[in-house]
Amino acid sequence: MDVNNNTHGAAKALRVVGLGGSLRATSSSRAALKVSLDGAADAGAKVGLLDLRELNLPMYDPSSDEVPESVTRLVDSLYAADGVIWSSPLYNGSISGAFKNALDWLILLNKREPPYLSDKIIGLISVAGGTQGIQAINTMEFIVRALRGWAVPLVVPIPQSWQAFEDGGRPANQQIEEPLKTLGGEVVRVARRLAQNEVRDPAAACAEAAARVAVAASERRVEGN
Repeated sequence: MDVNNNTHGAAKALRVVGLGGSLRATSSSRAALKVSLDGAADAGAKVGLLDLRELNLPMYDPSSDEVPESVTRLVDSLYAADGVIWSSPLYNGSISGAFKNALDWLILLNKREPPYLSDKIIGLISVAGGTQGIQAINTMEFIVRALRGWAVPLVVPIPQSWQAFEDGGRPANQQIEEPLKTLGGEVVRVARRLAQNEVRDPAAACAEAAARVAVAASERRVEGN
């Protein structure tokens, strides 16, 4: 995905990078990620996509000093980003092996200052073929904390992916598209406040985001009655 040069008012555009997809040519988790990045672009961010199929990362081997170009691109892009969106398929109750392998390579950020993904705002998406998807989200939340990032409270687990997206990768309905785009917007909103020093406590900002999402969901339920 090309960088989007939209700006939001006079503020400097933030950079949001999406990581995910599967190794399939047609990937629902990649489709979901692209929609969420559209939401981030609509909120004024420059966006980029790290597609796991395209990256074709080797398996992380802690005994090897070899760092391929694809790995350098992965770690440098994520480290330079103001916000990140992760999207993984649900395989056997957890994230995919390809996605976990990409995150394992982030050990290369341990010597940077600050290390890992410190204070990065991260949005989480999972896509499942069945009726459950939250297990992958739970796994990703543990990893976000291990990498010293901040996950926005709005998460998007998508069940029954076989009917969630059209053949061209677009969401089949608004119930799929709206939360994905909202997630992208929330990542930008919190990352912008942090970048402008409006946020001294990212945890509090994320809690505020959770309250906003809960109110919006409640209003939608009332309207639907």
